[in-house]
Amino acid sequence: MKISTQPMENSQIALNVEMDAAEVEGYIEKAYHRLVKRVAVPGFRKGKTPRNILERQIGHEALLREALDDLLPESYKEALESQKIEAIDQPRIELLQTEPLTFKAVVPLAPTIILGDYKSIKVESKPVEIKDEDVDVAIGQLREQHATLLPVDRPAQFGDVVTMEVEGASEGRTFPIQKNLVYEVLKSARLPLPGFIEQLDGMIKGEEKSFVLSYPSDYEISELAGKDYSFKVKVTEVKKKDLPELDDEFARGLDSENVDTLRQRILEGLKARAEDRARMELEQKALEEVVGLSQVDYPPILVDREIDRLVKEEARHFTEGIEGLVKYLRSMDKTVESYREELRPQAAQRVAWSLVLEKIGEEEEIKVEGAEVDEEIEKMVSNSGEQAETMKKLFSLPEAREPVAKLLLNRKTMKRLVEIAGGSAS
Repeated sequence: MKISTQPMENSQIALNVEMDAAEVEGYIEKAYHRLVKRVAVPGFRKGKTPRNILERQIGHEALLREALDDLLPESYKEALESQKIEAIDQPRIELLQTEPLTFKAVVPLAPTIILGDYKSIKVESKPVEIKDEDVDVAIGQLREQHATLLPVDRPAQFGDVVTMEVEGASEGRTFPIQKNLVYEVLKSARLPLPGFIEQLDGMIKGEEKSFVLSYPSDYEISELAGKDYSFKVKVTEVKKKDLPELDDEFARGLDSENVDTLRQRILEGLKARAEDRARMELEQKALEEVVGLSQVDYPPILVDREIDRLVKEEARHFTEGIEGLVKYLRSMDKTVESYREELRPQAAQRVAWSLVLEKIGEEEEIKVEGAEVDEEIEKMVSNSGEQAETMKKLFSLPEAREPVAKLLLNRKTMKRLVEIAGGSAS
């Protein structure tokens, strides 16, 4: 076996391997002994066909393909050990030629992170201010949520809720009729298509209407831009919202003593959420600053892994999981492959942020103790209800504790980075 290496960009190395004829012959012989037990040749019992007869029957290429199943992974492993190369994931292997048998493996290596002067960055947090108008809007939303729907014998108008049957078609393809579809007639609504909501305004119970809508040519989802959709709608019921009075009785129904305590509770909640958003914006800005100052080199496989995670996260929003996501993408004239490419920039950003944050943790010598992991797990378990015992057993396993430890490490590192960026680090 002859081995040569060639450094590549993005923390990869090319491993070129040329096999000796005797080595290849050994793998072909093993392949023959496997195939001879599976392939029936007229005039011979299975397992007894001579190699030259079997090879004539199936062809040398088939015998070689069988041999490569063992030859490539085993020879690759041997070449790695010979060159003392530590791969972090599976390689991309390409068979270059068969005479002599030569293959190339592109090996992903550990990322290389050279931090810039992250202690010099300065970022400021935005002051959080909640106005009375913000509380009023939140209370209005609560009243909307607790509104009673009352049937009305008049045309639908904005703010009403209609029940309807909808049939759609596009480019000769019809979609199943949706019955008893409840739809709130809001001016801000853009689904299922811009302009759809305006068609409902003024319709009465029992009325049917057919119309065609088009996505704008510059629509943000390019796969839908310029496409026409035809709809047939039948309104089966129109209801108006009867909002509850804003009084102490309404407040008590929301676990508050009176309207004043309800407003105070909402104010505190809005402030807490605003502070969380401000904190996350500050963290993101600080991390972006450090990434901009640093040299971040990593193999593409890390981005592919992150895309896998993002796809799984999105699939959780569908009751059918990944199948539900596939159906949704298909309805948008997209494939999983094209969706993965859309996610690539976001995934690359997340990988860079994660690697830089991990490097800062090393530089700052930030550690997570076992007791901290136990405390975090206890919080998670306490919110799991009937699944508490199952969760405890799960988190007793090292492979389940490790992600929790990493989460805490990232959290502590980010806190430290924000302290540095904000000038409060000691």
